[in-house]
Amino acid sequence: MKLKPITLVATAVGAAVAVGIGYGVAMWRMNAEMSAAVAAGASDSASAAAGGRKPLYWHDPMVPGPKFDKPGKSPFMDMQLVPVFRDKSGDAGGGVDSGVSISPRAQQNLGVRTAEVVPGSLAAELQAVGSVAWNERDVAVVPARATGFIEKLHVRALLDPVTQGQPLVELYVPEWVAAQEEFLAVKRMGASNAGMAELVAATRQRMRLVGMTEEQIARVESRGVVQSRLTVTAPIGGVLAELAVREGSAVTAGMMMLRINGLSSVWVNAEVPEALAAQVRVGQAVQARTPAGISVQGKVGAVLPEINATTRTLKVRVELPNPQRQLVPGMFATLNFKPAVGAGGRADASAGTLLIPSEAVIVTGTRSVVMLAQDNGRFMPVEVEIGAEANGQTEIRKGLKAGQRVVLSGQFLVDSEASLKGVETRQSAASAPARNGAVPSATFRGEGKVEAIGNGTVTLDHAPIPEAKMSAMTMEYLAARPVIPRNVAVGDKVTFEFKKAADGQFELTSITPRADAPVVPKLNVTPAASGAKP
Repeated sequence: MKLKPITLVATAVGAAVAVGIGYGVAMWRMNAEMSAAVAAGASDSASAAAGGRKPLYWHDPMVPGPKFDKPGKSPFMDMQLVPVFRDKSGDAGGGVDSGVSISPRAQQNLGVRTAEVVPGSLAAELQAVGSVAWNERDVAVVPARATGFIEKLHVRALLDPVTQGQPLVELYVPEWVAAQEEFLAVKRMGASNAGMAELVAATRQRMRLVGMTEEQIARVESRGVVQSRLTVTAPIGGVLAELAVREGSAVTAGMMMLRINGLSSVWVNAEVPEALAAQVRVGQAVQARTPAGISVQGKVGAVLPEINATTRTLKVRVELPNPQRQLVPGMFATLNFKPAVGAGGRADASAGTLLIPSEAVIVTGTRSVVMLAQDNGRFMPVEVEIGAEANGQTEIRKGLKAGQRVVLSGQFLVDSEASLKGVETRQSAASAPARNGAVPSATFRGEGKVEAIGNGTVTLDHAPIPEAKMSAMTMEYLAARPVIPRNVAVGDKVTFEFKKAADGQFELTSITPRADAPVVPKLNVTPAASGAKP
């Protein structure tokens, strides 16, 4: 029992020793890994230098903005700076970049799929659903031409079919009886008196004024008998759409008694989405089909200038022939609009029109961008001008060529990576002259301080150059001896111009001393060669 405390103390000491040994091993492994990483970076730099590749600059991958001209430890993270080399397709970090590179394994992990840009045209049919309605241009209204009474009604119910010339109503018009009797009396008197011709003409004009037609007047004159009843006939064939009188009812002059709607043709009112309104034009051929299987060929009669604010649709009126009266108001009909010739340059598009899957287009609101797949796993954001869209395909009017490949999936991640690296789109540079009317220059201008002059090179510590998308840095430029004046020495403040050569390097075109030009200090800090924090 007395040995128990001693045992506990020994156990505690052993545990502490074990923890210390574990911590020491962990720290040793961590230092070994850090040393290996530094050695690997140094090995990469050495191998690159051995292969003739010189680092453009060093940067911290966690904070990729600042650039350093010497290796060392990052001032932002507890890690070594990583060298950035010039690749085969362009400058990886100066300013003008030719794209973003993604390894095949990363592409597989991201699920990057591509599709080819193919020539073609969108000739898909536009489909809409509408309802059959009366043709309001084929309507006849039958009014009462004089005040009278309905003695007989030949049609009694709405939607009764009628034919042209069919009797509809028999009217008794007392005012007509008096006018006819006066006309017949004057005419009999005029038969024995040659001076009564003017009076006969006056009584005939009175019959016209009370509402009698020339046909009715001729009938009274030929028969010599008063026509006390008037038979009203149907002016067109169709159906009785409205009946406002019954037998025995009184009517006044101008009162509508019946309305007849023709059925020789009907309208179909369809709602077309606002985005597709440009594909519809007057006279365009339309194929209509009803649920009963009735198929009729018609045409667009009118595109009404009114947008439904709730559904954002445009009403289109389609005219359909109906000789057998199979189509009646209220029916539903599916309309297939045939592509109109010359409608927005789509149906009759030339062979120069290109098509890509719609999912490849990134619409930002101000522009449309696609990710163009290049060789060696590189991708370039390209601004394009898009046209119509149908059946999952989008027209490309400008920005791409047939045979190129665009990214279908993962393009948002690739676009984000390109934006972080400041990749310039080819289309932005190509469209700059059209926007401001000036041809963009490949020469850039900057101010800085001469740090070193070598054999065919000049090292400049310069301020940011936004036109070239370059931040403040110390950088080596190519320069032939005639470009460097004799009055330019190390430490001078200068104004210089440079351009990007065909091999991707930056080459000075002129350098001039500027004693009065202040040097803008660099935003980043160049670490010491020893690797200490700046």
